[in-house]
Amino acid sequence: MFTLTRDDGYLLSTDPERLDLERVHRWLATDAYWALGRDRATVERAFAGSIGFGVYRPDDRRQVAVARVVTDRATFAWLCDVYVDPAERGRRLGTWLAGAVRDHLAEFGVRRILLATNDAHEVYARAGFTPLPDASLWMQLDQRVTPLTGNESNTSTPLTVEA
Repeated sequence: MFTLTRDDGYLLSTDPERLDLERVHRWLATDAYWALGRDRATVERAFAGSIGFGVYRPDDRRQVAVARVVTDRATFAWLCDVYVDPAERGRRLGTWLAGAVRDHLAEFGVRRILLATNDAHEVYARAGFTPLPDASLWMQLDQRVTPLTGNESNTSTPLTVEA
């Protein structure tokens, strides 16, 4: 586990027992443009398979921010589900959180961390993140598209798996 305390008392921890997943689910499902409507079970599975970072307020240790990192702990990481409670914004908790993620992953030798954002470029830039120099190198597979079946001329039939 990784813990870090800021000079003003905010605590950051990767202890999964500390994460308030009910609160995290509410934040993501109702206020995060990338996760609107995400169900609780998906949030729980996502955090169970990732490194979760929680930030906790100094006075009552209530969780006020979260981030999730999907990583092999060797070469690559994806920083996602970064959220700071609206009442705590303006304290640079997002930048501190991104920097702590960067520093923690460096301990494993992870040299490439990716993230995507619509509106928080400056937050991440303060932690050293930069735009991809040639985004045309990157590709994605969006599983919301019709799965490949080997018979693409008939894409109206869903893919089935026989046991």
